[in-house]
Amino acid sequence: MKLTFLGAVGTVTGSKYLIDAGDTRVLVDCGLFQGYKNLRLRNWAPLPVDPATIKSVILTHAHIDHSGYLPLLVKNGFKGPVYCTGATHDLCALLLPDSGFLQERDAEFANRHKFSKHRPALPLYTREDAERSLQSLRAMEFGQDYDLGAGLTLSFARAGHILGAALVRLSQDGVSVQFSGDLGRPEDPLMPPPAAVRQADYLVVESTYGDRRHDSRNPQDILAEIVNTTAARGGAVIIPAFAVGRTQSLLYHLHHLKAAGRIPNVPVFLDSPMAIDASEIYCRHQDDHRLSASACRNAFNVATYVYSVEDSKALDGNTMPMVLISASGMATGGRVLHHLKHFLPDPRNTIVFAGFQAGGTRGAALVAGAEAVKIHGAYVPAKAEIRSLSMFSAHADADEIIGWLQGFERAPRRTFVTHGEPVAADTLRHRVEEELGWTCHVPEYRDQTDLD
Repeated sequence: MKLTFLGAVGTVTGSKYLIDAGDTRVLVDCGLFQGYKNLRLRNWAPLPVDPATIKSVILTHAHIDHSGYLPLLVKNGFKGPVYCTGATHDLCALLLPDSGFLQERDAEFANRHKFSKHRPALPLYTREDAERSLQSLRAMEFGQDYDLGAGLTLSFARAGHILGAALVRLSQDGVSVQFSGDLGRPEDPLMPPPAAVRQADYLVVESTYGDRRHDSRNPQDILAEIVNTTAARGGAVIIPAFAVGRTQSLLYHLHHLKAAGRIPNVPVFLDSPMAIDASEIYCRHQDDHRLSASACRNAFNVATYVYSVEDSKALDGNTMPMVLISASGMATGGRVLHHLKHFLPDPRNTIVFAGFQAGGTRGAALVAGAEAVKIHGAYVPAKAEIRSLSMFSAHADADEIIGWLQGFERAPRRTFVTHGEPVAADTLRHRVEEELGWTCHVPEYRDQTDLD
C-alpha cells in the first residue's frame, strides 16, 4: 500500500488520505478545506488525482471538513461507493445538501450586494450536486470486516466524537493502517469513549488539541456563570455551534441547568433547521450514544426550534435576555452571521465559542481579540464579550490522545500526526516520540509514503 496526504496536514480541515493498494485506489475522508483563503482555494483547484480513478471512499464521520468535498468528487467523475456507518449516512443526508444550499445562497447574496471580487460569484457545488452524491453512500456496521477488493479489508470501530464517528482500519496482505478520524473524549456525557486499538502497523492520528489540555472546570458551572451574568445586564448569549455534536451537548447542559434552577428561565432558541434535524437523528440512533430515549428527548426539548427565515430575523429584534444557538461553529456561514451582525456590537451581549476555531475563521479572529470582523462585505465592531470554552470540545485533548495511544500493545512501525495546526501537530509528535518511544512524523501536503 501507498499512502498520500491530500488534506488535514498543517490544518484541521480538508481531511483526505489516499490509499493505493495494488489496482485499488481508496480515499479515506473527503473533506472541505476551511479557514485561510489559501486553504479554501484548494477546494476550487483540481484534485491531485483523477476522481474517476478512485474506486471507493470511506468516511470517518459526517462533519463537513471530513465529508463536504464528496459532492464535488462525484460531480468531477467519481462513480464508486462511499462507505460509512449508519448514523454518518443519515447525518450526511442532512449536512451535504445544506452545504450546497449555503454555498448557493452565499453566492447569490454576494452577487446581489456586489461585494465579491468574482463576477458572478459561483457556488463550489449546488444542493442538487450534493443530493446526487448521496446515492453513493453505503451504510455499514461497526465491528465487521468488509472486502473492498484486491485483498483490501475495511473495518469500523467507535471513535466517540459525534454520532456515528468511526476509527477506520484498512488491511492488505497482513499489513494494517489505522486512521483515528476525530477522537472523542473518554468522559463525554453524550458519546461513548473511543474504542481501544491494540495494534496496527501504521497509524494516522489527529492532533487538533495536540498542544493543550482542555479546561478541567465543570462545563455547567461555566455556562451557568455566562448565562446569569449576561442576563443580569440585559444581554443575549449567542452561541455559534456545530449543528452536529456541539449543539446537542449544549442543549443537554442547558436542560440540566434549567432543571436544577441554576439559570433563570430565559428562552433558549435553536435557530438552525439542520441542527434541529440532527437532534432528531440523535434520538433515532439510540445505540450510538449514552442517553436513554427519554433523556435524549427531554434534553433537546429545552429549546424552542426556529425553522423559518422570518422567525430567525425576528430574533434580532428580541430585546429580552435569551440564549440563541445557531450554526456554524466557527462563524463561517449560515444564519449565525446575521445574528452576529446584530448582537456583536452591543457590550451587553456575550458570544460563546464552544470548541476549536480553525485559523482564518471569524471565530478564531474573535477569540484572538479582533476589534472587528468582516461579515457580508462589511466590518462589524466586536463590542460584545467573547468567551471560548474548550471544555465543550468533542475532540480528545493532548493527554487524552496520549492515553488512547497507550492502549496499543506494541508500537506501530510509523505514526503520522495529522489534522492539527502546525504547533499542535509537532507538539504531539514530540510527546509521542519522547513518552512512548514511537517513530513519528508530521507529513506535509501531498507527501507520499510506502506502507511496506
